[in-house]
Amino acid sequence: MTTDSRTTASPGPDAAGTETERHIRLAEQVTAHNYHPLPVVIGSAEGSWVTDVEGRRYLDCLAGYSALNFGHGHPTLLAAAQAQLERATLTSRAFHNDRLGPFCRDLAALAGMETVLPMNTGAEAVETAIKVARKWGYEVKGVPAGQANIVVADGNFHGRTTTIVSFSDDPDARRGFGPFTPGFRSVPYGDAAALEAAVDDRTVAVLLEPIQGEAGVNIPPHGYLPAVRALCTRRRALFIADEIQSGLGRTGTTFACEVEGVVPDMYLLGKALGGGIVPVSAVVSSRQVMGVVRPGNHGSTFGGNPLAAAVGHAVVGLLQTGEYQARAAKLGGVLRERMEALTGRGVVAVRVRGLWAGIDIDPQLMSGRQMCERLLARGVLAKDTHGSTVRLAPPLVIEEAELHLMADQFTAVLAGPTD
Repeated sequence: MTTDSRTTASPGPDAAGTETERHIRLAEQVTAHNYHPLPVVIGSAEGSWVTDVEGRRYLDCLAGYSALNFGHGHPTLLAAAQAQLERATLTSRAFHNDRLGPFCRDLAALAGMETVLPMNTGAEAVETAIKVARKWGYEVKGVPAGQANIVVADGNFHGRTTTIVSFSDDPDARRGFGPFTPGFRSVPYGDAAALEAAVDDRTVAVLLEPIQGEAGVNIPPHGYLPAVRALCTRRRALFIADEIQSGLGRTGTTFACEVEGVVPDMYLLGKALGGGIVPVSAVVSSRQVMGVVRPGNHGSTFGGNPLAAAVGHAVVGLLQTGEYQARAAKLGGVLRERMEALTGRGVVAVRVRGLWAGIDIDPQLMSGRQMCERLLARGVLAKDTHGSTVRLAPPLVIEEAELHLMADQFTAVLAGPTD
């Protein structure tokens, strides 16, 4: 696997640098301000490292919110994309293509399921699941028309479409975008009793993240996911696991649900499924559930395109060996040990599952944004969320020495000046 364990040379961008300043100024002038990126302009990337337009190198510990589980420019994935680029990239689903069947067959097998509905983005996968669950509820469960409900969790992040933000409790995602789509009930995450009280005979699905990524790598109490599975079975509702960030090796298992031996009725996948090369998402379920979808009900011009299917199939091939899951599990132990050692030294809480961590910084010391800015100056890329939390999700190809480099820089920031 391609990695580079050399330390960075004088890391830390100067926002007034000629190239950096020019690119940031242009982006600010011509793009909508729906993001607040750190002041670094990436020009190239390989493995766990990126290089900015000034030639400075940074260790990428965000990995595109898990879209880059296999690092930047993984040779197997690049080869799959290049080979397909020379054959066919798009046919639309008006015709068959020779890459879709093998991809869906092997992805379904990886998930222990039977059927795949391919889309492009994570939000599209969530929207697809909502539609499938409602149709299943009306046609199979027998819920009266127009009365289906889906139970979700507080603190969720499933995307930013109008329907999805209808059941978000993030004011930034919701404010100014109503009226909202009805049919959702939200309960406290990790509270099995509250979930059970919310489910009724017209509940068609429970939609949850096995680990809430945007919320700060929020891990539910032990036993919660099995309780969700048992409740859905008992009340005849679909358990939909949004594994768009948590799936495909990130947690040390292929899917986060596996940690507690739980199998949902439907997996929602994305991000890493495209290898950081093309957007690929998928809803993976049984024939019995997916059978309610018929021609004309749902679709996408680009969903299941040959290029996406070729790259997605190569991603599935990497995961079939178990190598990356094992790396995440092993190196996750190193990550946990290094981060937990900082508790009481500027860190107030640590949550780790595989190579995924949420680190709560003492807000009296600095904000999560300030921590990420200071890590940036030391050659490490990370992302804050919810004020004082820093998320770490390095590529699964990261070397142990590189993980220690990140932890050393994290430690140094905490010990340094807090101006």
